[in-house]
Amino acid sequence: MKQKYILILLFMLLSINYSKAQGNYSVNSFPYVSYQGTLTNINTNDDMCSGLIPLPFSFDYYGTTYNQVVISTNGYIDFRSSSANLFSPFSFSIAIPNTTFPVKNSILGAYQDLYNTSGGFIGYSTYGTAPYRKFVVYYYQNALFACSASRSTFQIVLHETSNLIDIILIDKQACANMNSGRTVTGLIDATGANGIAPPGRNTGFWTASQEAWRFSRPGYYANYSYVVCDPNNDGIGEYLLTTLQNDLAPSNPSSVALYQTLTDATLQSNPITGSVYTSNSSNQVVYAVFNGQIKPVTLQAIDCAIDADADTVPTALEDLNGDTNLANDDTDGDGIPNYADNDDDGDMILTNLEYVFPRMNANTVQNSLLDTDADGVPNYLDNDDDGDGVLTYLEDYNGNGNPADDDTNGNGTPDYMESNVALGTTELTAGIIGVYPNPVQDVLYIQNDQNIPLQSIAIYNVQGTLVKNIAHASTLSSIPVNELASGLYLIQWNTDNGVATTKFMKQ
Repeated sequence: MKQKYILILLFMLLSINYSKAQGNYSVNSFPYVSYQGTLTNINTNDDMCSGLIPLPFSFDYYGTTYNQVVISTNGYIDFRSSSANLFSPFSFSIAIPNTTFPVKNSILGAYQDLYNTSGGFIGYSTYGTAPYRKFVVYYYQNALFACSASRSTFQIVLHETSNLIDIILIDKQACANMNSGRTVTGLIDATGANGIAPPGRNTGFWTASQEAWRFSRPGYYANYSYVVCDPNNDGIGEYLLTTLQNDLAPSNPSSVALYQTLTDATLQSNPITGSVYTSNSSNQVVYAVFNGQIKPVTLQAIDCAIDADADTVPTALEDLNGDTNLANDDTDGDGIPNYADNDDDGDMILTNLEYVFPRMNANTVQNSLLDTDADGVPNYLDNDDDGDGVLTYLEDYNGNGNPADDDTNGNGTPDYMESNVALGTTELTAGIIGVYPNPVQDVLYIQNDQNIPLQSIAIYNVQGTLVKNIAHASTLSSIPVNELASGLYLIQWNTDNGVATTKFMKQ
């Protein structure tokens, strides 16, 4: 009996670690691109909610996992099953969050008084391959009540595994003749007390065109995924135990044990042995035990002949670290691996526009990828394409969310590809201070051959967030970076002579 109680206690402790904690959402703009394809029409009357619609994958929203949604004709999707086939409110005047807001536990794509029975279309579809599928709800040219000539078109996108939420405002119009034309884009939880909207997109009279907003909970993912190429497309995949161990416990990889069932993982019996695990299922879940916790591991074998993110980069080449796992290559750290991400470096320039080979003339094609600043990192993986110390997405000087149309000096070259346009910085020659080794695991060594006096050092991730700051760097010869997550970083050297920048990859 005593042994039984010990096993129950062990299971309870592991279950606590296995559970997910609720986190707060943040919202950021990202490159605009809409989804096209065959859709299923909800065929619902005006000011109504649809019946329950099954999701193709489990989705976590504010800490609760859902497998179905309800689609409102007024521009939102609702996780409350009790809303199915019922009236959808169309009148509101308060901003979110608010406990009296008429809609709860919902993703507000462009919540407004739509009149879908006067033309337009509301449908849904699934794109991509597991475990990174996307469930898309598409509101296409829905009329606005009392302004039938005005239309709204937008999409709501749910991401599998990462639980990211995208709202894509393709052409959101407004009509003042009903409910004062109020619209809101954002999220609201089951109580109404928690919610978030992009800047300028809370309840009010506004229009929008070609905007894209991503809602996320940084560092919050349901499980660990291991995705390999399946050359025979037979669902059989081979997975390296060392890759999984190094990802889950880089400081002590040998502590990670793998089990086929949750029961085995809980009791820590019948571990998977050998260096390679072969799975005959294209989508199998196994369990890793380490540091007193159980972690679900999704094993996925995919057809790499398919360009899952339509970014023109061959899927097999998106395994940048060469460890066979496509799912742990995430250059911009946005939770979407490169093979499923159409903006691999998070610089607001779509990968298919950066993954190009420069032409010397009409008949000669270079074999090297475009690398504007010649730093060894091709543009599609580089968040500072011209090496001027200003991240590409920050060179959106006209503020329209697209750095590609900013040409401050009018010479025909976008600012993000021209190093002498770096507003607000005094830049030294690129590469004047370097680091090694690169890529790095633990310690970066500074290569300052010209002995330029250093004042301070700042390290930024690809989102432009300061992750490490060294105020006094005059005597520094190395920088410990073992605490940083894997990914691409920018070092800003503040010197007596000006500012220099260097990029490095943390493994």
